[in-house]
Amino acid sequence: MELLDAEFCRRLFGSLQRTGQRMKAERYVRGLLSVSGRKTLRRLAEGFEGASAQQSVHHFITASPWEWRPIRHALARQARRLLAPEAWVIGSTLIPKAGPHSVGADPQPTPLGVVNGQHAVGTWLASEHSVVPVDWQLRLSARWTTDPLRTRAGVPKDVASGSVEECVRQAVAELSALLEAAPLPVVVDVGETEGLAVAQHLVSLGRPFVVRVSPATLLRIDRSVLPRHGNLQRTAGELAESLPHLRQQVGQGSGRTTVVAVPVRVLPSGRGALTLVAEWQPGRRTGRRLWLTNLAADGAPSALRLARLTAVVERDLAEISDRVGLRDFAGRSFPGWHRHITLASVAHLVVAAARHRGPGGPAGPRSDVSHINGTTVR
Repeated sequence: MELLDAEFCRRLFGSLQRTGQRMKAERYVRGLLSVSGRKTLRRLAEGFEGASAQQSVHHFITASPWEWRPIRHALARQARRLLAPEAWVIGSTLIPKAGPHSVGADPQPTPLGVVNGQHAVGTWLASEHSVVPVDWQLRLSARWTTDPLRTRAGVPKDVASGSVEECVRQAVAELSALLEAAPLPVVVDVGETEGLAVAQHLVSLGRPFVVRVSPATLLRIDRSVLPRHGNLQRTAGELAESLPHLRQQVGQGSGRTTVVAVPVRVLPSGRGALTLVAEWQPGRRTGRRLWLTNLAADGAPSALRLARLTAVVERDLAEISDRVGLRDFAGRSFPGWHRHITLASVAHLVVAAARHRGPGGPAGPRSDVSHINGTTVR
């Protein structure tokens, strides 16, 4: 299928009722693909016609009453069709901002100190080759849900302030609407959340999952599987290091690695039987990631393979999303932020699909040719 052709745009933007809105959505995406540097509304407006183009683009993104959720649903369907994803990946993204005026901007703690910016939780459809962002939650502190900032930023009355964990729960709740017939496993890598609580929530929903947890997370060995071990709580980090007889080799050749898989129990009911999975590297205690999963007890290789999809998200966020301006919206409007990041996600799909097909794929329309990371996007 030609990229950004009439059929592609119809599938993505068919929920927009007006022809003018569909045309603006397409031009906006073309601008994200073709404009170099930061994708400000002013620079994107250069691809629109008329003396009032900048005002028209600003109104389309921040004030025009079109819904972004139907486009995200269409985006998810297209991503699944084009890229054959293996899992949902839910992760957090920090969007640095120079000042406090961009919607959702607040001091954000990071391992390197406090950074002013927005904290977003993204939902990605992921395979080992490509990922595409299809949904976003913007964490809002209490100051953004209290007037005058709530009214000034256009934050809807039904949107509440909350923690990153609550954003993750909202992201999980949206999964069924995004792809109703896609019971894919869920991978959650949000270091700011209590992974155990997220895992318990996913257990209650009956979803297959792999969730990153802190080494300090307290767990109990499942004595129905390992009856000779004590019933004391121990940290996930201690369990990963102290049970050498549970280590197993996975992979082949240079990709071969040692994995420890520990059966644990976190809920009083039978549904609480989970597996703690970690790659074991002798003498290295830093930089290791630990995961809880409810995949089959012998599914450590599958859990580890799914966990590695988070690295594909990190790669494509830097190589594609940032280059199409996903983090570039500088406005104060809550709807504007969601509309911009939705259309930037569409632009990401265009690049990811072109790269996924490789140079042998069919050419697209001849207008708005861009070269992003070595990929020709038409």
